[in-house]
Amino acid sequence: MERMILPQAAWRRRDGLVELCDVLGAAEGKVRFVGGAVRDTLLGIDVADVDLATTHSPDRVIALLKGNGIKAVPTGLAHGTVTAVLTGGPVEVTTLRCDIATDGRHATVAFTDDWQEDAARRDFTMNALYADPLTGKIFDYFGGIDDLDARRVRFIGDPLKRIAEDHLRILRFFRFHARFGDTPDEAGLDACTERANDLMALSRERIAAELLRLLVAVHAVRVVDLMIDHAIFVPVLPEIESTRQLARLVSREAEAGIDPDPIRRLASLLPADTRVADDIGARLKLSKVERRRLVSAAEPVGDEPATVIDYRLGRELAIDRLLLSDRPEKDVTSLLAWESPALPLTGGALVERGLRKGPEVARTLRRIEEQWIAEGFPDPARVNQIADAATAQFLRASSSE
Repeated sequence: MERMILPQAAWRRRDGLVELCDVLGAAEGKVRFVGGAVRDTLLGIDVADVDLATTHSPDRVIALLKGNGIKAVPTGLAHGTVTAVLTGGPVEVTTLRCDIATDGRHATVAFTDDWQEDAARRDFTMNALYADPLTGKIFDYFGGIDDLDARRVRFIGDPLKRIAEDHLRILRFFRFHARFGDTPDEAGLDACTERANDLMALSRERIAAELLRLLVAVHAVRVVDLMIDHAIFVPVLPEIESTRQLARLVSREAEAGIDPDPIRRLASLLPADTRVADDIGARLKLSKVERRRLVSAAEPVGDEPATVIDYRLGRELAIDRLLLSDRPEKDVTSLLAWESPALPLTGGALVERGLRKGPEVARTLRRIEEQWIAEGFPDPARVNQIADAATAQFLRASSSE
């Protein structure tokens, strides 16, 4: 399919974007849209982030922006990136680059005015598409449009060399395939398989970021299966051995109308063992909240009503456990219209009934709460009855000692 003109799309009319391109010299061909915005527009996908490439040096970009009243933030000057803060949202402006040294994790770059040289350093052909802001003309140096039409994620140049430049490209290959791909590119798959051990050189934060994004992609199950078959996880996450639970979770999320969640999906790939879950959370350097979710998801759900699980754990943890269990989907959907209540009783109310401040109030309050939960969260009138009985029992026991 011939597609050499970028379609009009809502993002192209964002406040300030036309003016920004004008300031950067769109009329002289000094700036172009690049990467995901071009790719996703051609695929008919909503665009979130807009990136620009320019022949101007970073210092010149800053000077042009400031001289025209546009806020400029030097977010990555070493790599040529300046963020223009517009009313329609931030836009990254990056000077054309070429790599002069790489070590698999970081690159040292030099600036250039050669558009094809800049394209050649990018990872996949579908990410190396540029478009003129004024005419919409697309510049495709490596067959990216054909690969988009074929739903093929293909490295630019020799896949082994591209992976040697940045080992994270192994995971990016699979993540992009999970989002856009149909049949995997054989050369790319072979290279990723051959170099899977390179993943051990990456920071665990970078691995986690790519993996979690992959897990919510539309073809996540199929692609994780592919990764397992080709031993991609073995060097860094050997615990991932099957997608059976992931496939089941994806189906249950859809049936319950619950959005995909990366931590929940990661939990479905792991053994139901809290120690393993905690170890992997630490290994991937997840946040404390994410680690807590991963560990909680490995716990058995039990047979308490869904509302009780929700009250004890909170909505997020409750939905994780329920979806990962054998409980019916209605247990999950029932929570979506239910607001977890608060116990309509305070420790002060027990003190007014004659209890002394301190541990005895806390213990009695817990007993009252447990009965309230067991009775299905009755109204305040019933809670007062439970409280009267509990405090009377405690006071009788205390007086007989």
